[in-house]
Amino acid sequence: MIRTAYAVINFKAIAHNVQQARLVAPNSKIMAVIKANAYGHGLLRVAQTLNGLVDGFAVARVQEGVRLRKAGLQQRIVILEGFTECEELQNLLNYDLEASLHSPHQLEILNQQQHQSKPLNTWVKIDTGMNRLGFKSHEVTSVYEQLNVCKAVKKPLNFMTHFANADDKNDLKTLHQIALFNQLTANYEGEKSIANSAGILAWQTSHTDWVRAGIMLFGISPFADSTGKQLGLQPLMSLHSRLIAVRHVAADETVGYSGTWTSPHETKLGVVAIGYGDGYPRYAKMGTPVLVNGERVPLVGRVSMDMITVDLGLNSTAKAGDDVILWGENLPVEEIAICSDTIPYTLVCGITPRVEIV
Repeated sequence: MIRTAYAVINFKAIAHNVQQARLVAPNSKIMAVIKANAYGHGLLRVAQTLNGLVDGFAVARVQEGVRLRKAGLQQRIVILEGFTECEELQNLLNYDLEASLHSPHQLEILNQQQHQSKPLNTWVKIDTGMNRLGFKSHEVTSVYEQLNVCKAVKKPLNFMTHFANADDKNDLKTLHQIALFNQLTANYEGEKSIANSAGILAWQTSHTDWVRAGIMLFGISPFADSTGKQLGLQPLMSLHSRLIAVRHVAADETVGYSGTWTSPHETKLGVVAIGYGDGYPRYAKMGTPVLVNGERVPLVGRVSMDMITVDLGLNSTAKAGDDVILWGENLPVEEIAICSDTIPYTLVCGITPRVEIV
């Protein structure tokens, strides 16, 4: 069967990207962050490719960690959102998963489970300025003292924090977060982790025992002013489709829903079998580049559920069945994100099940 919308995942690139992380942070272990279906690339496919290349994994939710264990992954697996009920805590223990501790509610659950025979490996999350999850600086000593006598957790405790603004290399808040974390954990044993992808690439003083490599593993830049390729990374995903029709339109004819684009002159339009039903952004602006047979042409008209239209030009020789690339080689996903007023994370995470993965 001829493919319509499909995504090609180049798993050879991930080994290169892991090596780039090791070159930049040579004294740290690498925790591969593969939450949200590995940023749309396929949780188990990515985990199995990374098996042996990284030192551990991190996911957002308990069920993601359970899937990794059931698939045979043996490395350490950290659940970044931790747990919120006893059943989740039991799954953490049953599948040898590690948990982020970030709230008094979790401490209450642990105190009720002191009879359990197996202690939980934990990461105490400190809120150094993200103001999302984690214990405030004035709470850390008390939390440490409570956990240090709690039989339900392994000793020594581990510590982590998360950056708020590390993707802005000029924002000094990141340095303040690093300094605060180091100050609060200076007298505690246990492993420590600060750096995300932006921290790995731009903030060397954030390289502690573990670095958490996420978006960079997929060859995508965490910074708005650069692409992964410019940072020495290799993108994993390219999104493809094909032309299903080529049509002549006269000057002053409108195209698509609501007639948002009017042809300024006679031209040929290509209809591409992809739309927001596949994960292509509906908010892509007029003029967003698309590659047809390797040549850039602009998106025109509104993105619909199953199709987009591109202006091929009057002299185009493109025909139905020809190859189209929506992002990939020579068309970075970061560029499409800018044209869509979003970030590349949302584009790769937004690929829908209708898109065949190759």
